[in-house]
Amino acid sequence: MANFFPRWTNWLPLKLVICGILSVCGLTAATWYYVTPKYTRVRYEPIQPVPFPHDVHVSQLGMDCRYCHSFVDMAAHSNLPTTQTCMNCHTQVQKDNPKLEPVRASWKTGNPVEWVQIHRTPDYVFYNHSAHVNRGISCFSCHGPVNHMPVVYHAKPHSMAWCLECHRHPENFLRPEDQVFNLDWKPDDVKPAEFVAKYGQPQNAGEDLSKKKKLTQTEIGQTLKERWNIEPPTNCQGCHR
Repeated sequence: MANFFPRWTNWLPLKLVICGILSVCGLTAATWYYVTPKYTRVRYEPIQPVPFPHDVHVSQLGMDCRYCHSFVDMAAHSNLPTTQTCMNCHTQVQKDNPKLEPVRASWKTGNPVEWVQIHRTPDYVFYNHSAHVNRGISCFSCHGPVNHMPVVYHAKPHSMAWCLECHRHPENFLRPEDQVFNLDWKPDDVKPAEFVAKYGQPQNAGEDLSKKKKLTQTEIGQTLKERWNIEPPTNCQGCHR
């Protein structure tokens, strides 16, 4: 009796198995790569009940981050601005601007403005804002150039790998404590002689840093790391308590 199916069908089950394995591997790899904070969080830019252009308030008017986020250097959690904070200025400045009506309504009723929180740490992660900003980690490192954002967006992934990048090599991010809230700061702004006089220099420095024209981020960061005895935890218990 002749074969009912052609000979090439003998390989069909094997081909289907191979295609299935490749499809599962490809789907897993794509999920592993794309379904991460880098792609799901970065550029998240919700519409707020009141437009608040940070670029105007910070870069043009010179407001300090701590005027609105007043607990950031004292508490584990940074606070959202209260209506009182807004009305300190806006009882006089643009007091009839229709865009500020939710703030005026909040002032009259006592109900808070329902801001949409952009940066939210999961419940299973412990993060202390004051511990970071009081030891040379700028708002810029975690939130990006907020002072140039007309509308604030999620600029950094805030993933575990991203956090460990800083914990393993804090010297790449540390800056003088008086520049933490200067979001435009860069290593070239540091005057080597003044910096060395105040903080010293790394133990393994091969030259006198005070005589250099410019200092690198690594030289600045390593100096501050040793000066402040910074040893961030890299084990699970450091953040998952």
